[in-house]
Amino acid sequence: MIEKLNAIYNQAVERTKEKIIEDIERFMEWHEQKPSLTEYLQKRNQFIQHIWNNIWSNKAQSAFSVKERKKYLIEKGIAFDETNKKLVKKLFINTIIEHHPFPVMEWIKQNITEELWNQLFEETKQKRMEIEKQRLFEQTRQTVEAEIHKLIRKRIDEFFHQFYTYVRYRAAVQLKKDMNGTIRYKLVGRNWENERLVKNGYIQPEVYKQVNQFFEEFTGGYVEGYDFGKLYWDFETYGDRYFHYITDYTYDIFTDEFAANFSHVYTIYERETGKSLKQKRFIKIISDQVEKLADEFYKLIAYEYVSDLLETAEIPYDVLPHLQLLSEHQKRQEERRIQEEIERKRKQEKERRMMADVFGQATRPKGDKSVHYILHIGETNTGKTFRALESLKQASSGCYLAPLRLLALEVYEKLNADGIPCNLKTGEEEKETDGAKHVASTVEMFYEKDDFNCIVIDEAQMIADQERGFAWYRAITSANANEVHIIGSKNSKEMLLQLLEGSDITLYEYEREIPLRVEHKNFSIDHTKKGDALICFSRKRVLETASLLQRRRKKVSMIYGSMPPETRKKQIERFIKGETHVVVSTDAIGMGLNLPIKRIVFLENEKFDGIRKRRLTSQEVKQIAGRAGRKGIYNVGKVAFVYDYKKMEELLFKEDVPLKTFTIAPTNAMLERFQKYSHHLGDFFELWKKFKNPKGTVKAPLTQEQELYELIKDTEIEARFSIVDLYGFLHLPFSSGEKALTELWLETMQAIVNNDELPEPPVKRGNLEQIELTYKAIGLHLLFLYKLGKKTEASYWERLRQEISDEANDFLKKALDTHKKQCKRCGKKLSFDHPYAICDRCYNRRFYHEKNHK
Repeated sequence: MIEKLNAIYNQAVERTKEKIIEDIERFMEWHEQKPSLTEYLQKRNQFIQHIWNNIWSNKAQSAFSVKERKKYLIEKGIAFDETNKKLVKKLFINTIIEHHPFPVMEWIKQNITEELWNQLFEETKQKRMEIEKQRLFEQTRQTVEAEIHKLIRKRIDEFFHQFYTYVRYRAAVQLKKDMNGTIRYKLVGRNWENERLVKNGYIQPEVYKQVNQFFEEFTGGYVEGYDFGKLYWDFETYGDRYFHYITDYTYDIFTDEFAANFSHVYTIYERETGKSLKQKRFIKIISDQVEKLADEFYKLIAYEYVSDLLETAEIPYDVLPHLQLLSEHQKRQEERRIQEEIERKRKQEKERRMMADVFGQATRPKGDKSVHYILHIGETNTGKTFRALESLKQASSGCYLAPLRLLALEVYEKLNADGIPCNLKTGEEEKETDGAKHVASTVEMFYEKDDFNCIVIDEAQMIADQERGFAWYRAITSANANEVHIIGSKNSKEMLLQLLEGSDITLYEYEREIPLRVEHKNFSIDHTKKGDALICFSRKRVLETASLLQRRRKKVSMIYGSMPPETRKKQIERFIKGETHVVVSTDAIGMGLNLPIKRIVFLENEKFDGIRKRRLTSQEVKQIAGRAGRKGIYNVGKVAFVYDYKKMEELLFKEDVPLKTFTIAPTNAMLERFQKYSHHLGDFFELWKKFKNPKGTVKAPLTQEQELYELIKDTEIEARFSIVDLYGFLHLPFSSGEKALTELWLETMQAIVNNDELPEPPVKRGNLEQIELTYKAIGLHLLFLYKLGKKTEASYWERLRQEISDEANDFLKKALDTHKKQCKRCGKKLSFDHPYAICDRCYNRRFYHEKNHK
């Protein structure tokens, strides 16, 4: 350690000497006349000593570890508390400064001779003169460059149109080339993670009126950008590419033709500054003005007419002919724009009248005193649905409208079991019971001309859902019955009262008899007990969790969204009967399922909503957590979270934010009125986008309808159907995001148009995923069969679907035995609590690859 200490000491001494020389030079810079060494030592005494102490302590600290510092102190016989790192550091610094001094003042007096002192002063004086000379040069150069700027601006103002004709011609030549059989691309994908370009024919000049429309097209390449200092890549458009072209063309004017007309600028620069003006410096001087001019040119070209530029490209460049051509085109442009503005206003007025006619009645209806509305408002698991159904049972005829096919099926079976004949109608199935005057249905199947004594509308807070909310709005406001029971969450109360203002309303509010209690500790999978329902937000996570619990000798039921309803029902029944002790579910458990659950456990606090992963909302937490507790079985409902239980508890007991908007969607009446103006559904979708919805409403996005429409747009399918009928097929409730189902939908539509037999849905039974997709495909087929009135065929497919559902149950059992959490790239087994879909090794490989291929 002594050798190391001596080496570091010598380094510190040499660095101190360098710093003292630097300080002397700086001291001399402050004086016009040469100061004396004595004067320096008097004024800089403390600072000189500080230089040594600072350099020596810093070098020693960074060179020796804490262990070495302790050893050094022990060798010096210094007592200290070894656990106190700050004390060890302080003692070490003080000791080395005390035991290893450097006589700075003596060194200066011995080594800074009068000759060296004079030399340093002369060098400093020379540096000061150079700095002053450079300052004067910069000042002169700035003045000269300001004059050059003025000359250039004057030249630009004087010859703006000539310069523009040159850039315009070159852009026109490039435009002609790009429009000659170039591939056209279309951006597909629902979010930035899966967006991609696909070929979409070829670029055709006649498609574009103005150049800015062409600039929106994708080139097929990429362009880099920066966001908060981070590099990212985006799809390049022709607008991006032409901006660079036009900037280059503008620089060419200055560096070639224009620079030649400014030879006197070089002379002025050299005369005033004493240095020659290099071309690189000239470009730097003019860069701001060139780029501003290029930006002006780009905007002008963007609003040119494509036909004018293509005409320009045909004429070899010469200033006078192109100035004349530009003048003719500008005159023509002005005439066109006047006509276009007249046409735009005419269309705008026509569109305004059309909107008033088509959408004018898309407002809230006035109260209807002939209908008695009974509102059942309260939290989950408070008995409000039970009470409404009791009224339904007492009615001479009735209809139950459910948010899910499973709930409609449950009420259908319950009413029939209680001796009340009931039919079932869900779009995918119809079951008729002799003498039935009641029907259980999904809310989308509501038909406003049907007349009942009593209607029950469940989960009315769904009226705010953007995709499905209009079905509830239509049912609530158009229900044709003596009594309409509406079941909703607490936050739907004010909206429902406003919606039914002026009607005969009775309000019942329900409170939980069974309290909810949050466990004040983070849950671990090892804590799973009988009566638990473990909640996660993907089918994959449900299978992983259930498989892990089964390996630990737990009997498990599963519930998730894509599970066939009949399979789900069997899973639920097994739990109710005690054949299984734990439920693993997605948030599908939160709607209408009353199970004997002791504790709800949130394995995740976030869910993917189709766009991003986000924290659960207060209402989502309440809807799911409310399933905990069952009167007479578990008189306290428990809720647990894997992490962040304090924040989640706040969400659970947070005051409900009232719903403020409900969803409106196209009605048959709107579509029928629209048919007076157009027979293209695409025109209706455009009008729907422009339609300003009434205050307190949101428009349904019609995502599925528009995506399906793109598949049949301008085909025989569109031509053969009325707008109303076509929209009905586009609106069929199925998973249109799954390619196989979309293809089946399109094949079926073509078969209907051609009067062919409907294509049979593919039946695959290889694994659980295929079974579930087959179930969905049969469901879509049944939607078509019932819509076309083919009930006999439908009965066969219903039986087959039941078989598929039974097989799904068997596959679930097999999946539990074989399913393991593993890396989706290499297949390596992952621990249950591993937070990602890939292992650390694969992640590091990917990170390294991305880092080294940017």
